[in-house]
Amino acid sequence: MTNPKSKIQKHKWNNWLLLLAVVVLSVTPLILIKDAEFGGADSQAEEAIKEIQPQYQPWFNSLIELPSGEVESLLFAVQAAAGAGVIGYVIGLYKGRSEQQNSRNENSD
Repeated sequence: MTNPKSKIQKHKWNNWLLLLAVVVLSVTPLILIKDAEFGGADSQAEEAIKEIQPQYQPWFNSLIELPSGEVESLLFAVQAAAGAGVIGYVIGLYKGRSEQQNSRNENSD
């Protein structure tokens, strides 16, 4: 049988390695591309469309005009946090179910 303590230590290392990978992937573009503009994809797409088809008119307009870029960033951050919360909840739910199933299997043996 495997030692549960070594299994927990292995998971801790995996978590730290994943966290390190996320940090490296996040910081690398900032270091390698010093004077880059990190604009949104919406504005880049709009520029590309106007370059290809100058007379293009959008089919729809925004439902609400936000007062500033800070408000837009705030709403984006809230949306990202809500999405992360939902993803975290689902992962925790499935992990809990898996652990519950494992404990049932151990008790039945």
